[in-house]
Amino acid sequence: MTQPSHQSTFSYDLWLILSIFSLLLLGLVMVTSTSLNIAQLKFHEPLYYFWRQFAYTAGGIASAIIIIQVPVQVWQRFSVFLLLLGLCLLALVLVPGIGYEVNGSMRWIALEKIHFQPSEPMKLFMILYLADYLTRRTEEVREALSGFLKPILIVSLITGLLLLEPDYGAIVVLFATVLGLLFLAGVPIRQFLLWVIIVTLALGLLIVLAPYRMERLTTFINPWADPFNSGFQLTQALIAIGRGELFGVGLGNSVQKLTYLPEAHTDFLFAILAEELGLVGVIVVIGLFAFIVLRAFIIAIRTERFGLIYASYLAYGIGLIIGLQASINLGVNMGLLPTKGLTLPLMSYGGSSMGVTCVMLAILLRVDYETRLKMNLRN
Repeated sequence: MTQPSHQSTFSYDLWLILSIFSLLLLGLVMVTSTSLNIAQLKFHEPLYYFWRQFAYTAGGIASAIIIIQVPVQVWQRFSVFLLLLGLCLLALVLVPGIGYEVNGSMRWIALEKIHFQPSEPMKLFMILYLADYLTRRTEEVREALSGFLKPILIVSLITGLLLLEPDYGAIVVLFATVLGLLFLAGVPIRQFLLWVIIVTLALGLLIVLAPYRMERLTTFINPWADPFNSGFQLTQALIAIGRGELFGVGLGNSVQKLTYLPEAHTDFLFAILAEELGLVGVIVVIGLFAFIVLRAFIIAIRTERFGLIYASYLAYGIGLIIGLQASINLGVNMGLLPTKGLTLPLMSYGGSSMGVTCVMLAILLRVDYETRLKMNLRN
């Protein structure tokens, strides 16, 4: 009796793929809607940002199609090299003539007309490395303080480079993801809580030492105290969300995007979405992100049961980082968190974030693919 082909007995997670494409399509629509006015004012071309975002999305999908063919073990083999590459890129950003400054932050490397943000792939490289470290040093992580300190020291080095840019939002996401993975790896709870407190105090100190971060924090607590200066961006975002009510004012009918709300097509895209599509649109977006994160954790749990430890940590890390970044962006837009300068994954305008997020999700789909293959072979 002939053995059935793998292709006929398992497939990729179609519901996960549909959720990803739904966010990509909705993001493309919202980037177009939010940027028409500003693109006309700046470039005399209403669809300027649309065509660029379309190219970023197409490039992200093309990259995902290639990456999904790469076996998970390849990422494990090159994880240390990629981490070192990420550190070099973060250092290059700080080199005069290579780094490109926007709004007072040196976060981009300028390549002709393309601006590349190294902190985005650094998030992925850290997950790839940490998943390998946790696989090799499981007992040390669970039983010795040194097993916990080593990855903390590495992420502290990354934090130092990010502070020089500065990119406070990336620091928060990286530290939270690393701590989350260490917790899932079985770090003793007392040790974990101690370091959560230390990291929280350290991040709080960074806020206090930088006047502009302290201003963001005080503004976040009461943006209406200075609605025309420091609290302008947040108050305009809250006005946009409030105008949306249940079903929104209609696609393209936002008032706040007409130069009232800065960064409407990037960091505050969600606020305009809430204005135009209302509570219904908000629930759809939150539901799609929640589904993707939930599927990532389900894939990780199932993968772990089949003994694919490195792959399971990858899935956990990808779920954590996408969930954290989406939650922080939504929290900032709704006035629940201080402004961080983080994009909404798969939706906000930007090529670096789009490309890296698509690659992450392709790796997640590959993890699921290999787990299904192993399940099929066992059966």
